[in-house]
Amino acid sequence: MKSTSEPAPEAGAPPQTEPQPERSVSQRQRNQNLHGSVPDQSATALLLLDVINALDFPEGEQIQPAALAMGRQLHELRQFCRENGLPVVYVNDNFGRWQSNFSNLYEHAVEENSLGRELAELLKPTEDDYFVLKPKHSGFFSTTLDTLLQYLGCTRLIVTGLAGNICVLFTAQDAYMRDFDVVVPADCIACNTSAQHEWALDHLRSVCKADTRPWRESVRDCQELVDSQSDD
Repeated sequence: MKSTSEPAPEAGAPPQTEPQPERSVSQRQRNQNLHGSVPDQSATALLLLDVINALDFPEGEQIQPAALAMGRQLHELRQFCRENGLPVVYVNDNFGRWQSNFSNLYEHAVEENSLGRELAELLKPTEDDYFVLKPKHSGFFSTTLDTLLQYLGCTRLIVTGLAGNICVLFTAQDAYMRDFDVVVPADCIACNTSAQHEWALDHLRSVCKADTRPWRESVRDCQELVDSQSDD
């Protein structure tokens, strides 16, 4: 309780606030070390949506060929990003397994009879990658993705994975609303049908202003960004 001997504030004066303690150096360093062993700052990040996936849903057999074709391109893109210091973020549905974790999801995806086994093995994460579990379609909805990207200093996202007209689309739209530059390489997403694939790309270009060229073309600008960062 304030002492009654304190003078009353003058009329019209701004309200007084309690002084806030300055954060210690150790607190600042602890916040900066959120990222682990990948670069502390990167303007561009690669997001892989739902690629650790058993494909055990009604359309799993239908999307499998496109998913594998996507996976082979995405394998090369992921390697390119790692070699050039761009963080790789796996954003995966928990598939209703609320007591599971990412390791358990991977083990489920690579079980012997899993339709998604080859895809999951092709894109197996490493200890240097980031992991975000999502409960719904968008990678941003009720997840830590926003916080992670803020700490990384990202302004551009390469959004890839399954399915192009659903989770990739929802995530790209949310990224666009958050003022990220959005890249969705046409050869690094997969849909059930070619018609859905083309519809998703048209929507991403017209609504999200996304660059949808194949990754060897669209990610070239990201490489130029990496080069400019290394010169600083």
